[in-house]
Amino acid sequence: MRIKSIILLTAVYLLGTTEGVLSQNNAVDKKYVKGITELSKKDNVKSALDYIYKIDDKTTQDLILLTEIPAPPFKEEKRAAKYAEMLKEAGADSVWIDEVGNVLALRKGTKGNKTVALDAHIDTVFPEETDVTVKMRGDTLYAPGIGDDTRGLVVVLTVLRALEASNIETEDDVLFIGTVGEEGLGDLRGVKHIFREGGPKIDQWIAVDGGGLNRVINKGLGSYRYRVTFKGPGGHSWGSFGYVNPAHALSRAVNHFSIEADKFTSDGPRTSFNIGRIGGGTSVNSVPFEAWMEVDMRSVSPESLNKIDAILKRAIQKGVDEENAFRRSGAPLTVDIDMIGNRPSGEIADNDPLVQNAMATTVFLGGEPSLGRSSTDSNIPISLGIPSVTIGRGGVGAHGHSLHEWWLNKDGHLAIQRALLLLLSQTGVAN
Repeated sequence: MRIKSIILLTAVYLLGTTEGVLSQNNAVDKKYVKGITELSKKDNVKSALDYIYKIDDKTTQDLILLTEIPAPPFKEEKRAAKYAEMLKEAGADSVWIDEVGNVLALRKGTKGNKTVALDAHIDTVFPEETDVTVKMRGDTLYAPGIGDDTRGLVVVLTVLRALEASNIETEDDVLFIGTVGEEGLGDLRGVKHIFREGGPKIDQWIAVDGGGLNRVINKGLGSYRYRVTFKGPGGHSWGSFGYVNPAHALSRAVNHFSIEADKFTSDGPRTSFNIGRIGGGTSVNSVPFEAWMEVDMRSVSPESLNKIDAILKRAIQKGVDEENAFRRSGAPLTVDIDMIGNRPSGEIADNDPLVQNAMATTVFLGGEPSLGRSSTDSNIPISLGIPSVTIGRGGVGAHGHSLHEWWLNKDGHLAIQRALLLLLSQTGVAN
C-alpha cells in the first residue's frame, strides 16, 4: 500500500478552500478526515493496511473458495459452516452459528463498552443446482455470486485477519457477521433475528454490500412484497364455461393497479411498483383453480409506501368483484393476500459520526464519497435508529444476480482498508 501518497492526497484535501463538499449534496467535515489520517499513522494500523495489500492473492483464493460453495436462499448451511471455520482460524475469540444460520464471530475489546458489527451476507439468489465454478478470463473472475456478496464476506474476513496479524487491540468489542436471508424472499431474516428482542446488543452496524469504493448507504429503502392468490372452483374450459376464472381476475387487478399506481408515482417521493412473477393453471383447456402473482413495491417514504399498498389492495378487490359479477355458475372467487417481504425504511443523519467517518475513509483513500439509499441488511438497524452504514466491496464488477456475474480485482484492497479504518474509527485502538 502506498501510504505516503495517500496521506499526501489527504493533506491536499485538508488544506483546500472548500468546506468539504465532495459531490452534490454530500459533505464531510474535515475534522473526520483529519481523524482518519491520524489513525492511519499509528504503527500497528499502518502495519494492518500494509498487510491487507500484501495478502491480495490470499483474499482472491478465499473469494474463489467461498464462491464455489453454493448458498441458495434458505440453504446457506454449507457456506456458513465453512465461513465459521475461516473466522475461527483467522483468530476470533469465539465463533457460533445462531438459530437461523447467521455466523457470528466475537473479538473482544479491552473495555467492551459497546459492540460494533461488521457484516456481509452469506446467501445468493441462485438455486441449488446452479454451477458456481469460478472461471478466470485474463484477470477477471466469472461466477454467479462472485461479487454479491461473496466478496463482501471476504472483506469482513480479511479485516479480522489484518487486526490479528498487526496485533491491534480495539477498545470496544467487534462482531464479525455473515448473515443469511438478505436476498429476495429471505426478507432480511438473518439481520431481523440478530436485532430481535433479546438478541446480541449491537451499538453500531457496518455492512459490506454493493460495488465500488465511493458510495455510502445511510438511508434504507423500504419495500412491501406480496404473493396474491386468486382461487376458484376450476374446471373444463368448455364444460365449466361460466365459472369464475382466477386468471381473469388477476388480469383485471393488474390493470387497475398499474393505471392507479402509475398516476400515484408520477410525482411526490420516489416510489416504484412491479409485478415480478405470475403463475397458475394446469392446461390451456382448463379454467384454472388458482392464479397468483408476486408484487414488489418500494418507496423512500413510509407514508407513500402505505399509500401504494392501499392502491394495490383496492385493485385486487376490484378485480375480484368484477370477475364475480360475471359468474354464471359455480362457487365465487376468493383471494389470499400474503405478505412475503417487509423491509422498513429509515435514515441515519448525514452528520452522524459513523456516516462522516465512512465518507472520511473514502476521502483518505482517494475517492469521492456519495451518500445514498438502498435496500440492504442495514435497513433493520437504521429503522431502529442504530447508527448504520453500508459500504462497497471494492474492485469492479457487473451483472449481479445473473449467471454472467463477474468481478475484477482493480484496487480491491482499498475497500478492505476502508472497512478496517472505518471499524477502528468507531471502536478505538487500545494499543
